[in-house]
Amino acid sequence: MIHIALHFLVPVMIAWLMTKTSVLQPKELKQAVMIMWLTMLVDLDHLLATPIYDPLRCSIGFHPLHQWPAIFIYAVLAGFKKTRWIGIGLIIHMILDSLDCWHSQGWWL
Repeated sequence: MIHIALHFLVPVMIAWLMTKTSVLQPKELKQAVMIMWLTMLVDLDHLLATPIYDPLRCSIGFHPLHQWPAIFIYAVLAGFKKTRWIGIGLIIHMILDSLDCWHSQGWWL
């Protein structure tokens, strides 16, 4: 449950911090958050796996949209103004999934 909550909370925190550093205008905050939340749809690739959910399986490197070439593309998307929030949302998603992998495999905590 914490993992899922972080997928909602971290984009809000990142967008809010961006308003404090003048990277994002306060009036754009809601749109940036919504776009980053929509990037959670990347998890639809989990439907291709059998079983769909395995608590011990690491998403990174397993699911098609969680592969390193895709992650590279997400980083490129973050570099362009028109796709910045899509790229940032996808990168946040991959980082959170990586942390979940480390936790489930006992690499930390």
